[in-house]
Amino acid sequence: MAVVGIAIIVVLIVALKVHAFLSLTIGALFVGVASGIAAGDVTKSYENGVGSVLGYVGVLIALGAMVGKLLADSGGADQVVDTLLRGKPGGLPWKMALIAFIIGIPMFFEIGLVLLIPVVVLAVRRTGARAMLLGIPALAGLSVLHGFVPPHPGPLAAIGVLKGNVGITLALGLLVAIPTVIVAGPLFGRLAAKWVPIGAAGAALEVGSGHHDSEPEQHNPGHDGPQDVTQSAHHDPQHAAPQPAAGTTRTRTPSFAATLSTVLLPVVLMLIKAASDVWMSKSNAIYPVLQFIGDPVVALLIAVLLAMYTFGTAVGFGIPELSKKIGESLMPIAGVMLIVGAGGGFKQVLVDGGTGTAIAKIAIAANLSALLLGWIVAVLIRLATGSATVATVTAAGIVAPLAGGLSTTHIALVVLAIGAGSLFFSHVNDAGFWLVKEYFGMTVGETIKTWSVMETVISVMGLGMTLLLSTFL
Repeated sequence: MAVVGIAIIVVLIVALKVHAFLSLTIGALFVGVASGIAAGDVTKSYENGVGSVLGYVGVLIALGAMVGKLLADSGGADQVVDTLLRGKPGGLPWKMALIAFIIGIPMFFEIGLVLLIPVVVLAVRRTGARAMLLGIPALAGLSVLHGFVPPHPGPLAAIGVLKGNVGITLALGLLVAIPTVIVAGPLFGRLAAKWVPIGAAGAALEVGSGHHDSEPEQHNPGHDGPQDVTQSAHHDPQHAAPQPAAGTTRTRTPSFAATLSTVLLPVVLMLIKAASDVWMSKSNAIYPVLQFIGDPVVALLIAVLLAMYTFGTAVGFGIPELSKKIGESLMPIAGVMLIVGAGGGFKQVLVDGGTGTAIAKIAIAANLSALLLGWIVAVLIRLATGSATVATVTAAGIVAPLAGGLSTTHIALVVLAIGAGSLFFSHVNDAGFWLVKEYFGMTVGETIKTWSVMETVISVMGLGMTLLLSTFL
């Protein structure tokens, strides 16, 4: 029944183009009824699953979106890029990977992608380098963070399903992410640039040619300089350009240090909590304090409050404008949260119907570990549906019975293995595939040679790193 339920979800998403939320809901209800759950309890099982996931993950997704929105609109992301792009051109691929890695921590993949690709194309135009030499490292940095590191939705959803520890998963995720970005980014980027030797092209050229709202155009056609512009404004006040209200546009840009501190603060707080779990006695007076401030909800909330200053009032935004921007940050993530919640509902129906236990018995008989099974299931669902989030949540639900007796460290490794599988070979059923294709102006074949192969390298490398860590931890 689990196989049939997954097949229904795949057919609805891939063939009939039904939204993933509706597809997961229909698949969950089918599995519940077919597995023998009482008809009156099927929806209750589904609702409990949705609530358990969204009650924890939904808050973190919302807070992460707020930080990402303020980072982009304040010019903080541009500040990071401008600072790291100084120096010799030969280091650009490595710097691009580093920029994506830093920006990718609080931002959703799509947001980081839209922000970074115009910057990549601009750097390609300035240096004359091949687009993939700089593009692949940036894409790899964003993709790896999306798949492996909280507070991104996939890892958080898997942590919630498997009852893992966010701090430990974050620490191990960074250990896996760094070498994976190096291999799939700057190193593979050299090969991708040879396979697809294109220059600056695509929609990113148009996006990158715009002006920021804080940088009004100073040139006035028909006049020779600023003095003429001033005189024109004084002599013809009726035709003077309307000035934006105070506090609605930024007047400054946050410093590189302030930007970096704000972005990395929640990561540092969660890592401190993880360290206290491992090395500090619970009777220590400071232990509860570290547990509190290192909790993902509190850590991200602190980051949002700091961002409201460093990316808000400190750069010229008023409180009403900040409230507006925070509201805008929540609109694009509604679909993501619904998919994550429906995935949790599908997982709960699998558990309550006994499907997870049955699959676990089959996996044990086949001598498959939870780590390897999670990767394989995530790969299959990723290939079929194109959604890394659907793949992550579904695979986590299936391997949950196997993970029940594992240590917190090994549960974190299972989460990372599932995350690696969820990134495998992005192709035409993935929105990210088309976004990359259009931004870089590539054909479908060129996108497969570069983006799709890069995703596969990340997936296999991630699995290899988790298997390696599992032998030592």
